[in-house]
Amino acid sequence: MNDFFDVVRRFLLDYLPKQRCLSENTILSYRQTLNLFVAYMRDEMGIGATELTFSRIDRDAILGFLAWLENARRCSASTRNQRLMALRSFLDFAGQIDCTQTALYLSACNIPSKESHGRIVEFLTEPSLTALLQQPDPSKPKDLRNLVFMILMYDTAARCSELLDMKVCDLRLDAKHPIAYLHGKGRKIRTVPLLSKTVQHCKQYLRKFHPTADYHSEAPLFFTVIHGTQQKMSPDTVSAFFIKYGSMAKLVCPEVPEHIHPHMMRHTRAMHLYQSGMPMVLLSQYLGHAQVETTMIYAHADTEMKRAAIQKADAVRKAKPAPDEIWADNEEMILKLSGLT
Repeated sequence: MNDFFDVVRRFLLDYLPKQRCLSENTILSYRQTLNLFVAYMRDEMGIGATELTFSRIDRDAILGFLAWLENARRCSASTRNQRLMALRSFLDFAGQIDCTQTALYLSACNIPSKESHGRIVEFLTEPSLTALLQQPDPSKPKDLRNLVFMILMYDTAARCSELLDMKVCDLRLDAKHPIAYLHGKGRKIRTVPLLSKTVQHCKQYLRKFHPTADYHSEAPLFFTVIHGTQQKMSPDTVSAFFIKYGSMAKLVCPEVPEHIHPHMMRHTRAMHLYQSGMPMVLLSQYLGHAQVETTMIYAHADTEMKRAAIQKADAVRKAKPAPDEIWADNEEMILKLSGLT
């Protein structure tokens, strides 16, 4: 094994999981970046895996990789920046092992990130949310499962991965104040309260899909059956039924967006809570954001609240008479206000 892939192995299998204690999903993101870089060096630079060493990598190779991500793979500026950060972290680790690679790390550090335009937050209006949740037929087992998934996703503002990782034991439905435990990014666990209607739906779902399980069960809360074996439901399954119900809802409610995706439920719940007056700090904790700044996208996206505030201010302004021009016909005051005296 050459020096490059030896460092890759130690970086992914030892440094990230054991020393930095990063989550599986975060490590997967680093792995994808390095796989893409190897693919770029092979397909665009003509340097195969057996020939790829640190001596074949320089600033131009990194810049070429970043340009390839944007032009050939149509990656956004934010994705391009994330890949650059991952490469920097890898090269920093390589420099810790062999100081001769430190120059390569410093070279990567001198490559600036690109300014990314603020992303648009897609969320559902209340009528479109209602239309979406009315599409599944609860009398059909799969539709019942999908309906409860969407309701729980909205109520908890969970990421799709967080809901798919939930086990039966992560629901506490019989507690005085029913809650759900969500396992978020960086192995962080947060507790989310559940509405009474959501609790009723969850209990109905558990009676149907987990009739013999107790609240200690480690079984996946949402599952599919493949060859007679229960397996955790996949993100593709979730995306498929969101697209299906979204198309159906669009026929009865024109407000429903053309393209429905699971993460839209998280955005929708966050927007509705923000519009209801939940403080930004509390909303940030509710969503499991590490920094309040991340949550500010909902404040920037809420055009309705901005419009209402502008209209209110405009109404107040029009209700008041125009101020008297006390400087009119007062030459001394005009000179003083102008700074001439």
